[in-house]
Amino acid sequence: MDRNDLSRFPRGDGHMGGETLLFLTDEQLRKAIEAMFFAYRGFTADPDRILSEKGYGRAHHRALNFIHRSPGTTVNNLLEILGVTKQSLNRVLRTLIADGLVESRVGAQDRRERHLHLTSDGAALEQALSDAQRTRMRAAFRATGPEAVAGFRQVLEAMMDPELRRRYRRLSDGSS
Repeated sequence: MDRNDLSRFPRGDGHMGGETLLFLTDEQLRKAIEAMFFAYRGFTADPDRILSEKGYGRAHHRALNFIHRSPGTTVNNLLEILGVTKQSLNRVLRTLIADGLVESRVGAQDRRERHLHLTSDGAALEQALSDAQRTRMRAAFRATGPEAVAGFRQVLEAMMDPELRRRYRRLSDGSS
């Protein structure tokens, strides 16, 4: 069997037929990186079509996603999650608010804070975008099986910087 064959990607236990991940060749790593690029292209293709029909881009999608995940999140929290500049986020939020997809409410305890909520139209758009991605992921996960799903998540988490992994886990646990 060809050592560069990516079908020999690790099982959920981190091994590849007796080899450990520490022995991946540069060529195997290059192929994995390329696979990630192409998979990301596929993962974003369906939402991109929906977004482009409305004149939006991926930044709008990310904002809608995380506002949906954490209703009432503050602009500052969204800045931290997305890792973008305030100017960039404000441009996206202004559009989403003007188009009636996001509502910005003044904080009850701190009037300087702005809490973000999806409107019913915003929730419908976020649902359509997420449904498209869930459909693609569900098909891929069904095709590869439970060990691959567990391994995929482990690899993604291992690639995250420690602080981002902590933030991801807090968000996944629902503690925002």
